[in-house]
Amino acid sequence: MTSSRCFSRRGGASILLTMALLIFLSAIVCLKITVDKIPRQKIPGASVIYLPSGKYLKSVTFGYSSLAADLIYLWAIQYYSTLTIVDRYQYLEHIFSVIAELDPRYRDPYEVGSLIALYEARNLDLALKILDLGLAKNPDQWIFPFQAGHYAQMAKDYELARKYYEKAMKIPGAADIVKRLYAAASFKTMDLKTSWETWQEIYQTATDERVKEIAIRHLYRVKAAMDINRLSEAISRFRERYGRNPNELRELVQARMLSEMPKDLDGEDYLYNREKGEVSPPKIWWKR
Repeated sequence: MTSSRCFSRRGGASILLTMALLIFLSAIVCLKITVDKIPRQKIPGASVIYLPSGKYLKSVTFGYSSLAADLIYLWAIQYYSTLTIVDRYQYLEHIFSVIAELDPRYRDPYEVGSLIALYEARNLDLALKILDLGLAKNPDQWIFPFQAGHYAQMAKDYELARKYYEKAMKIPGAADIVKRLYAAASFKTMDLKTSWETWQEIYQTATDERVKEIAIRHLYRVKAAMDINRLSEAISRFRERYGRNPNELRELVQARMLSEMPKDLDGEDYLYNREKGEVSPPKIWWKR
């Protein structure tokens, strides 16, 4: 009898909490409808000026914060699909930070929020900020710095991309491709030593022959870049001393500008244009 009463009390409490939450959410919807009737020219961002902070919402959802996060996320998708709302990006960060506060482990809003920021709002900094928030709330999820690195790479900010890929690499379970992207970004920033060492590690540890093939092509490219840098510097010193370009690259060794003549990864000589004083690899790296 006593257990039945306790069960009845708990069931009644759950029903009351659920009803309270529904009333709360209904009030938000009603307020939204009311606010949306106000001319937008008078109140920019009127559709979201009533949305409280995530901490406040979490305290009044009676343990149903995940449900509230779902509802706000679904509303946000509809909100940002309404192209007639000209100022809709003004509160993008606030909306998705509220969702993050209500349900920090909810991955989709971070990813979708960053996509909206990047492709619709054209705001890379905001996209990265949302992904940084995702990583801060979920330090075990490599996908957030990986996506941030991808966005930075698309913007041709290779140094920033490399930093994000490095963060992703350090998180257990990160996909193998992250290391390859890190090595490629290192090459773009002309950190050839790091790129060479990373591609070597990828080649030596890969079990997939396709990955080995990718790595060896990049190793060819990186070595060629390092060798051509050495040769170009030596040609420049030779020109300063003799007032002309060397007739052949081997003159650089004869003039002690180099201790030995570098060759490409396949042991072949580099191509040399005497008139321009320029050196190029004998092969196209991605066709090797």
